[in-house]
Amino acid sequence: MRSDISAAMPGARVLFVAACAAALAGCAQNNQRYSSAGGGGIDPKYGVSASPRVVADGEAVPKGGGKYLIGRPYKIAGKTYYPSERRVAQVGTASWYGADFHGRKTANGEVFDRGSITAAHPTMPLPSYARVTNLRNAHSIVVRVNDRGPYHGGRVMDVSQRVAEALEFKRFGTAKVRVEYLSKAPIRGSSDRMLLASLRTDGSPATIDGVPTGLPTMVADRAPERPRLAALRSEPTVAANDADGDAPEASQTAPALAAAPLPPARPFDLGTIPGAGTPIAGRRAVALAGVSSAPRSRAAARAIAER
Repeated sequence: MRSDISAAMPGARVLFVAACAAALAGCAQNNQRYSSAGGGGIDPKYGVSASPRVVADGEAVPKGGGKYLIGRPYKIAGKTYYPSERRVAQVGTASWYGADFHGRKTANGEVFDRGSITAAHPTMPLPSYARVTNLRNAHSIVVRVNDRGPYHGGRVMDVSQRVAEALEFKRFGTAKVRVEYLSKAPIRGSSDRMLLASLRTDGSPATIDGVPTGLPTMVADRAPERPRLAALRSEPTVAANDADGDAPEASQTAPALAAAPLPPARPFDLGTIPGAGTPIAGRRAVALAGVSSAPRSRAAARAIAER
C-alpha cells in the first residue's frame, strides 16, 4: 500500500509544481499586459498620479464632456511649464499610454480611452488639435489633445495606444516625432473617425476638414510678427558691439539690419521717444548711422545748414 502511494507521489508533485508555474505565469502575463512599456506606470517622484477610474474595462467610454482649459504656469519635478494658445512645433520623443490610464479622467475632465485618437501635452490648450508625425516612417495623424503630460525623459507628447498603433511605434514604446499645434477642438462629441481618416502614410502632412475656420486667420495674423521680432532682436547686437567700441564688427552686423524683411513702416523719430537722449538712444543712433546711405547723409547736412 505504502509502495503504491510512494510511487504515485512523484507524479503528484510534478502536477502540483506545474499548476503553480502556470498560475504564476498567468499572473505575470496579466501584470505585463496591465503595465506595458507604453502603458505608462505612474512614477510618484514627479508628484502626479492618475485620477480615479470612472469607467471599467469593457464599458463604453463617453466622448467629450470636458471643459476648455489653458491653465496657469505650473511646476513638475523642478521644471516650470507655461500653458498657452501660442502655436508651437516641437521635435522630440513621444510615448504611448494605455491600460493604466484607461477609463480615468483627463486634465480637462474628459475620460481617457486608449482606443481613441487622443494625446497629452504639457502646455497646449485642452482640448485642441495637433499633428503628430513619426519621423522614422513619415506617418502623420491629427490627434485630439485632452490631457497634460508627459513630464520626464525629454518627451514632448504622450499618445493613446490607438495612435501609437496608427503611427506604427507601439511595439517600440517610443518614437521621435514632430508635434504641431493646429487649433482648438470642439468640447462635445467624438471626432475619432475624422481624426483616424486624417492618417497619412505617404509622407504628406495630415490634415482635417473640420479644423475651425479661425485657423487661417491665426496663421496670417502671426506670420508677419516673426520677421519684425527678428529685426528687433538684431538691434541690441549692434548696440552691444558699439558699446564695446568694436567698430569693424558693428559695420559687419549693420547690413543684416538693412536687409531684414518687413522693416518698420516709418523710421523712428527720436524726438517723440521719451529718454531719446540717454546713452542707449545714442548707441542706436550710431548703429543707424552705420547703415545710412550717402544721399541721406547729404540731405541731413543740407537740413542742418538751413537751420
